[in-house]
Parts: sequence; structure tokens; C-alpha cells
Amino acid sequence: MPELPEVETVRQGLARWVTGRRIATVEVHHPRAVRRHAPGGGHFADVLAGRTVRDVRRRGKYLWLPLDSGDAVVGHLGMSGQLLVQPADAPDETHLRVRFRFADDGPELRFVDQRTFGGLSVSAGGAELPAEIAHIARDPMDPEFSDAAFAAALRRRRTEVKRALLDQTLISGVGNIYADEALWRARLHGARPTDALTGPAALRLLGHVRDVLAEAIKSGGTSFDALYVNVNGESGYFDRSLNVYGREGLPCHRCGAPVRREAFMNRSSYSCPRCQPRPRGALRG
Repeated sequence: MPELPEVETVRQGLARWVTGRRIATVEVHHPRAVRRHAPGGGHFADVLAGRTVRDVRRRGKYLWLPLDSGDAVVGHLGMSGQLLVQPADAPDETHLRVRFRFADDGPELRFVDQRTFGGLSVSAGGAELPAEIAHIARDPMDPEFSDAAFAAALRRRRTEVKRALLDQTLISGVGNIYADEALWRARLHGARPTDALTGPAALRLLGHVRDVLAEAIKSGGTSFDALYVNVNGESGYFDRSLNVYGREGLPCHRCGAPVRREAFMNRSSYSCPRCQPRPRGALRG
């Protein structure tokens, strides 16, 4: 599933291509793509016709497009969603779900989603911050993110540090890949209890999270298959810089020990057994 760097890469592309443009028409090709818009696909299309996109913003893994009406289009890519900017005469994609045509007859915005786990909706009055995503915490790339508040909240939690990093009400945008990469840089095992971290250790971990995300954004995100692409259909290449994620059995880039894979919340965690020793008493899996 796309994480913050992938979604931020899409946001940057959308900001370039759709900001300031007036929507002429919207076509909904599959009802699941707008299932979070309770009034249905027809209303979704009608309420957007004639509206101008003012900006493109992001909170964690969610995107929203503030409109001149004060409403906003809210989007989540899910596992396979793509927001593509395509010439109007480009052939339709096999899994095209929603099409936005603009009044300037320029490139279209298309929502393509093979598995239809993602979706779009209109948030009434949600231009500044849609109510539907207001519960999601700021992410560490947000200028208003408070490092001190995060460190204090992290240490108050009675959980494991990786579980805390994936808690979108504590810190948003960090998923499985980048949590593993940040923990490797911090030399922490994901099962380390959060209440055992010192304040400086929590801040150091946050610094590594921020560095990993910034580097991934610069690389256009991480693409393991053709499902994640930017608005121009191009893949990211941060996967070439991964230190542990997906590298089971390969040598740690720091000490040479074989990278281990462990079960974690129906997924996998990757770490170095030498650089990131498992805390005593920590449960496996």
C-alpha cells in the first residue's frame, strides 16, 4: 500500500497539473470508486462540475483538493489506486474508475484502481481540512508537527515502538516499509517497549523517520510493482536504497549479518539481528 512518500509524490504532481483549473465534467465509471460519497456517483459528478481546484493537500496517506466552493475532493489510493494526468485523446485504462475533464480541454485527471480498495468523495465544507480525516495526526514532514509532543506521547504509550509508528492517530504517513527502515537506522528492534525509550532516543528515532521519508520523497517513493506510479505513470526508485525491508537473508549494509524477517500484524518486519537485538521477553509474531 502506498505510504507517505508515494502519496506526497502524487500530490506534487497533481499540484502542478490541476491547481487553478476548472472542472468541466466528471464521469464515474465504477460505483465502488465513490462508495465513501454517500449521495452516490451522480451527485459526486454534479457537485463538482464547474468547480475550480484551488490546491492539492495531503494529511498522512490521504489527499484532498480544496475547491472554490469551500468543499474538497478527498482521495485515498488504497492498495492499487492511481491518479493519472493523461492527454484527452489517450486510450482509457483498463481499470479507469473516474474521469475529470477540465474546461480548458487540457489533460484529464483519471482515477484508475485495479482492486477498487481506494476511493474518492466530496467533503462538504472541507477545503481547509476535511472532517473525515481530521482525526489523523500530522506527519513529520508537516511544518506544524511538534517533535516534543510526539516524543512525549510516544513514551506515554504502552506498546511496541513499531506498532506506535504505524498508529495514524499518533504520527501519520508511516507504513511498514519506512518504519522498518527508520528502526534500522535507529538500531532499535520494533518490539522495543515505547515506555522504555528515553526522550533523546524518541527524538533520534523521529529524526530517522523524517530522514527516511525525505529521501524516499526525493526518489519518487518505492515501487515494487506497476501499481504504484506518479501522475505521469512513472515508478519510484527508493527500493534501490532500502537497507532491510524485503532483504531477508541478505547481508546488513552496516554489519554484514543476514537480515531477518519476522511475522508482524499479518505482515512482515525486517531487521538486523546484530544491530537490532530483540528485547528480552518480547513476544514473537
